[in-house]
Amino acid sequence: MIRLAVPEDLPVLQDIERAAGEPFRALGMAAIADDDPPSLADLAAYQSAGRAWVCDDGEGPVAYLIAEVVDGHGHIEQVSVHPDHARKGLGRRLIDHAADWSAREGLAGLTLTTYAEVPWNAPYYSRLGFVTLGEGELTDGLRAIRAQEIARGLDAWPRVTMRR
Repeated sequence: MIRLAVPEDLPVLQDIERAAGEPFRALGMAAIADDDPPSLADLAAYQSAGRAWVCDDGEGPVAYLIAEVVDGHGHIEQVSVHPDHARKGLGRRLIDHAADWSAREGLAGLTLTTYAEVPWNAPYYSRLGFVTLGEGELTDGLRAIRAQEIARGLDAWPRVTMRR
């Protein structure tokens, strides 16, 4: 079941993020696996704004998505599925839920940034209908997000910006 996150979920979302980062280690991306999850304060901001959703298996969250509005689009800031619950379509369901939210809000679609060569990143999003944007297609807000990612060192591996 997909539902809005509640404050009690937020520490669990951090746990999901830590677990979801572990598979990056096998790709030689230990820095990503070791990256801190979003802070409780950051997660609380998404939650209180009604832009944090969880997939709850009946015993609590096993996947989550947080979103913001960037230049007239819903922007997926993070979507993570606990590896114990991977390959069950939970990420797709959360993304479809975010697309429905985006449409209800009158937004033009969804955007995200992701790793180009990680199988469960850009290739996965392509299968879900996202297309890679060229540099000239980036809005000011997306350029700002990319600049923040570069400042955090996330560009040690190729990244792309995508839209659906």
